[in-house]
Amino acid sequence: MKDVIHKNMNILLPLLSTILAAFILPPFVLFKLVYSLLKRTLLIEDVAGKVVVITGASSGLGEHVAYEYAKRGACLVLVARREDLLRVVADKAKQLGSPDVLVVKADVSNTADCKNFVDQTIQHFHKLDHLVNNAGMAPVCMFEDYKDVCDHKSAMDVNFWGSVYSTQFAIPHLKQSKGKIIVISSILGWSSCPRLSIYCATKAALISFFETLRIEVGSEIGISIVTPGMIGSELTNDEFLSKTNARFVPLESVEGSAQAIVNGTRCGDRFLMVPAWLKWLYYWQMFCPELMEWFSRLVFITWPSQSPKTKTS
Repeated sequence: MKDVIHKNMNILLPLLSTILAAFILPPFVLFKLVYSLLKRTLLIEDVAGKVVVITGASSGLGEHVAYEYAKRGACLVLVARREDLLRVVADKAKQLGSPDVLVVKADVSNTADCKNFVDQTIQHFHKLDHLVNNAGMAPVCMFEDYKDVCDHKSAMDVNFWGSVYSTQFAIPHLKQSKGKIIVISSILGWSSCPRLSIYCATKAALISFFETLRIEVGSEIGISIVTPGMIGSELTNDEFLSKTNARFVPLESVEGSAQAIVNGTRCGDRFLMVPAWLKWLYYWQMFCPELMEWFSRLVFITWPSQSPKTKTS
């Protein structure tokens, strides 16, 4: 009986989906277009006076996201392990317009630290409006060359579990404020790159987790999932570019990326690709995965291995 049901579904569902798509897709796409225009003109969020927690705020994208919020008058809670750098960022954020900045030294892979910086936020500001899950790290190595893959569990602890821990403690407060969660994933969460298998897995896990959470929390909390490309930051230094053979990949400025992320968040974007042209790579990945796989291997492995001038890991 179960097999009969599935055989019928195999026939009926494609037919029904085609019919429904013909009637539903055109008005739905039109509605999304009109609503998107409204969001960017009439419904953009004013973040002045709102409280924003940013993890990984001591440098790179997290640092510049802090500056973009500061320019718009938001109060900030800056979280990272390097307290000395956080205080430099805090001073600049105040100069740019943030009325109050709280610095908290924390390791997001530690649950107690995550609970502590959320608790300190509430004690100091009595509310929490935006949580920016940005902290991350990127081990680089061909998978078969790992001596012990367990040595790189920290990547999942920071990139994935760090965001999960922070979110768990922040959710009750975000529900009260009808706040937002901003998740900094990566293009590599849906388009994989050799030598970054562990990193890709952590970013894919982030996307899956927060897409599921979005269903669970409904309209109580807004969730924006950001998938940036290669950004010129501390993470993408010369050593990283050399090991990944990605020197030819155009780097987006960290300032421009941060501005796009904060503006997209204020507009309530559910998904945000930075830079915007990455959405076309997403379509290629969706409809032609075999072609993208071949291209990635050719560009990042085959060509560099044939060039005596290129150093590989």
